[in-house]
Amino acid sequence: MRKLYHYPLDPASRQARIALAEKKLKVKLEPIDPWSPDKSFLELTPEGLPPTLIDIIPGSTVTISGARAICEYTNDGSPRHPLLPEDRVERAEARRIAAWFDMKFTQEVNAYILHEKIEKSLTGSGPADPQTLREGREHLQFHLTYLSWLLERRDWLAGNSFSLADIAGAANISCLDFLGEIKWRDWPDLKRWYQTVKSRPSVQPLLQDRVAGLRAPRHYADLDF
Repeated sequence: MRKLYHYPLDPASRQARIALAEKKLKVKLEPIDPWSPDKSFLELTPEGLPPTLIDIIPGSTVTISGARAICEYTNDGSPRHPLLPEDRVERAEARRIAAWFDMKFTQEVNAYILHEKIEKSLTGSGPADPQTLREGREHLQFHLTYLSWLLERRDWLAGNSFSLADIAGAANISCLDFLGEIKWRDWPDLKRWYQTVKSRPSVQPLLQDRVAGLRAPRHYADLDF
């Protein structure tokens, strides 16, 4: 069986989990501590970070590392339940937005908020720095404004169909929602999109994730929050 090495509150790991579930592929989840990975995991991937997928194909076993590579590999494996639109313009847009989450959103939001509230808490690196959190939240407001602008014009982040763009969005937004960082009353268009995404069978298992030392707000697992 396939095995996915992941960390529950890692947006990249969540992207891989959603993509595999959307394609109806069975996978065994193997949790990894990204700040202290064991030797056996480090021998699998030069990156030394989740997510890493181990897939068994005829004649061999392959190792795919990183959310973008795993999502594209998963989508290319079968024409059923496609994760990219047929239209090439929308397909390019889906990839653009997925990359936007992987790079810009990660650098400007997650590197501030997730680092301060998750990594520092779980590694005993001291309390969250208020100034760093303030800067991350300011950046987050810009990104949420942009997402809302997109969703005023589209059914999904990249166009008319659910795609890798929405998978990237759901993975990142759900981690911030776990930390209570989004005031949903201020973002009605984004909230409608997220309610729809949360209702997908591929996303619902993420709502059951629990991490010792951290507690999600009451609405986190509520589909009609």
